[in-house]
Amino acid sequence: MKKLTAIKTFGELKASGYQSKSIKDELRDNLVEKLKKKEALFDGIIGFADTVIPDIERAILSRHNINLLGLRGQAKTRIARLMVNLLDEYIPVVEGSELNDDPFAPLSRYARDLVAEKGDATPITWLHRGERYAEKLATPDVTVADLIGDVDPIKAANQKLSYSDERALHFGIIPRSNRCIFVINELPDLQSRIQVALFNILQEGDIQIRGFKLRMPLDIQFVFTANPEDYTNRGSIVTPLKDRIGSQILTHYPKDIETAKAITIQESKKDRDSGVEVTIPDAALTILEQIGFEARASEYIDSKSGVSARLSISAFENLASAAERRALINGETETFVRLTDFIGVVPAITGKVEMVYEGEQEGAAQVAQHLIGKAIRTIFPTYFPSPEKLKKKTESTIYQPVVDWFAAGNVLELNSDLSNKMYAAALDIVDGLEDIAKKQYPTANKTERLFLMEFILHGLAEYSRLSKDPVNKGARFGDLLGSVFEGMSGN
Repeated sequence: MKKLTAIKTFGELKASGYQSKSIKDELRDNLVEKLKKKEALFDGIIGFADTVIPDIERAILSRHNINLLGLRGQAKTRIARLMVNLLDEYIPVVEGSELNDDPFAPLSRYARDLVAEKGDATPITWLHRGERYAEKLATPDVTVADLIGDVDPIKAANQKLSYSDERALHFGIIPRSNRCIFVINELPDLQSRIQVALFNILQEGDIQIRGFKLRMPLDIQFVFTANPEDYTNRGSIVTPLKDRIGSQILTHYPKDIETAKAITIQESKKDRDSGVEVTIPDAALTILEQIGFEARASEYIDSKSGVSARLSISAFENLASAAERRALINGETETFVRLTDFIGVVPAITGKVEMVYEGEQEGAAQVAQHLIGKAIRTIFPTYFPSPEKLKKKTESTIYQPVVDWFAAGNVLELNSDLSNKMYAAALDIVDGLEDIAKKQYPTANKTERLFLMEFILHGLAEYSRLSKDPVNKGARFGDLLGSVFEGMSGN
């Protein structure tokens, strides 16, 4: 059989036996085949396999328009864009049509007249699925003319048309998305009167422009995205519009650290051509992901705003860059992430969280430091025995040599710009520190062991067994009791 895309006229198309179908049938039929073959769907979407993806598949099988409801950074728009992969590779359209007219059922005046005039000789072209996606961000300034269309006086004047002539219309983005997937992002931001203009399109499949008697059954797969309606006072989805959307699907943040890690690693920028190789210990990545979980539960952060996965992605990139910068300064070609490098993730946190009043009073940078400390405290017992036992005076623990070393008046200052050699030497002077890391992780390599050694210090500080004070470019660790007395004498 002749290759479809080689067909150039309507007559050839009919002779080939091609049968057109609606976009919802197209999505459904292709999904059915993929499900039968157990092919992977929505590649790159992690953490939704048992929740969101099955709901989307059910909505497509039901031929529904879809509303993806969830906080920011939950892959809503990406899911919508990936739906394009469920479309046929090519579809035929009447050549020159601005509405992607199906030659078997032309909608526009232009296409109807051309088919009537040329019949089987009507020229057709082929539209690739990659071109069958349109997206509009809902903003308060969006008008009905932008979405649906309006009378174009310039077109009417140039072509000497009456304003009552259909050919004087300028079609908006929705009609021009006929036979496509059309996405409206942040639907609640669309003014209520504009949302009303969508009623007929969703329910009847037609449009109305300036009172024109225009019956135009558009063939569109609508996907809307929205934050929960109580997120802000910007607006909401009007009830009759919600009623016309077939499926509302709730998205969510990663439910566990491992899923969050996989998303961050997949999405982060990894290309570094500076000649420095940066190693990121798994414990560092775990702590970094925990920052996002802590932020979503923090009393300083507005939970209705959400904490995007982009926080972890940006923090991961900053963390690697902090280590890379240090290596460049010290003339090293390889290095690894340290806990002192986490000072570099503060800018990635402060711009991505919306704070409540208490957070504003505390200050963005201070809240970021607080979240990092909370993450260290939460993760520490998953790597080492909990320091809580140290509070029992009669019970000695593996941390006692470290605590005693600081109790003897010793102080350790870790500068984030220390070379690899100087960093190792600084940690090695603390009695018992390396022994703990070796005992708990005997197979860890030198890089991992050094990270774990510093992790122990930060963990003990978060559990109030050591003092930790910020200093220029790093932190100073000391005896907690001595630090208290020093503070009292300073007063």
